Amino acid sequence: MTRLGESVARASSLLSADLSADATVAELLKETGERRYLDLTDLPAKEQAELIASRTVEVLPGVDRLAERIEERRAAGRGLHIKLGIDPTATDVHLGHAVPLIILSRFQRLGHDVTLIIGDFTAKIGDPSGRTAERPPLTDEDIAANLASYRDQVRPFFDFEKVSFRQNSEWLAPYTFPELLGLLAQVPVSQLLQREDFRNRLASGSGLTMTELLYPVAQGLDSVALECDVELGGADQLLNLQMGRKLMELRGQRPQLVVTMPLIEGTDGTGAKMSKSKGNYVGLSAPADDVFGKIMSVPDRLMEPYLKAWTEWTNEEIAVALGRVADKTLHPMDLKKILAGEVVTALYGLEAAMAARAGFVAQFSKKSFADVGTLPAVDVAEHGAETVATVLTKVLEFTPSASAARRLAKQNALRLVVEAPEGQQTLTLAESEVIRPLGEVLAEQLAGLSGAAYLKAGRKLAQLEGR
Repeated sequence: MTRLGESVARASSLLSADLSADATVAELLKETGERRYLDLTDLPAKEQAELIASRTVEVLPGVDRLAERIEERRAAGRGLHIKLGIDPTATDVHLGHAVPLIILSRFQRLGHDVTLIIGDFTAKIGDPSGRTAERPPLTDEDIAANLASYRDQVRPFFDFEKVSFRQNSEWLAPYTFPELLGLLAQVPVSQLLQREDFRNRLASGSGLTMTELLYPVAQGLDSVALECDVELGGADQLLNLQMGRKLMELRGQRPQLVVTMPLIEGTDGTGAKMSKSKGNYVGLSAPADDVFGKIMSVPDRLMEPYLKAWTEWTNEEIAVALGRVADKTLHPMDLKKILAGEVVTALYGLEAAMAARAGFVAQFSKKSFADVGTLPAVDVAEHGAETVATVLTKVLEFTPSASAARRLAKQNALRLVVEAPEGQQTLTLAESEVIRPLGEVLAEQLAGLSGAAYLKAGRKLAQLEGR
């Protein structure tokens, strides 16, 4: 039995136990967490290819071809050469950004060589993938600052000590205009305009610059320079990755295989991609309690894609957890706590994950908020004339801005809770009420209700005093 098989056997016995029990959960998180460092070189080529393919959208030209390439390189005494290009365009990194790095970590542990391309040259163009307008270029200073932040935040999911770094300015900056013209003479314009986002922008009358049009060519030249076996990228990068295959063929090289990653849906469950601009993300630098609580707030239907994206669970283990292959079905709340624990364990360790779990249970799983302990408080007599948004941002510091407070309301995550001896009553605040004075909102919403009142923003809670 392989090392992975032994780990799966141990985890399977835990999955059949009581997963509402802290001791069982801690043991499971320890077992599956250690898989992030598990040596997988003993897996046969076919199983390696299937393990990679199980977490991808597409492997081109096919999983069998990937297995053949692995076997061929293994016979030659080396691993595949895997490439991922990074355009360091932001300082804040979220769990969506971690997905390709988790797959790259698997490639590393399977015995393959990974090169990260720092797109210092292409970042100055701006990757247009999925954009409705031209992306602003970056300066050298922007790129350096963003890259440093990126490495620090993604490090829990990826071993940067076992990777080669290259900057694509090494080969793109010296590229001459005659060389570029000679290459472009062999690239059909129709291939560049296959991109749906390009067509949509042209149809709507939006601008499309020549630099954006040539971005796939620039990215493809990265593959030519490195003579890669495999290139990873998001599903929205498919045409860029295929351009790499095209240019390698034109240069007489063996075309790379293409592996595309899923685009991770945001935590709000609207179907939109996880992004900072939409506020539907889990930041890698967020405190452990916040990471745990944010994952606990997501819709149940996201458990399967999130488990596949961020854990080392096998498909069979996920099927068991979702109740598809056994009589026992894991309660969605228990499964969500385990997923949150998996992510916090990766970022901060098992002890922090179990502490975050205990904190969540203490704050949100009791019948009465009065049992939680000391909570931040808002004196309604003092702050009643201020808007709900002001109270959330400046008084309680629950949200970074008024727009963030409005997003919470839009996601039905801003609520008033009244506790009386007979139980709780929860009232959801509309987005329009965020800009109204707190006192007016309470007077309307809580009219005729008695008992302790609380303001709940996402997973954060404050007591309302003196209403």
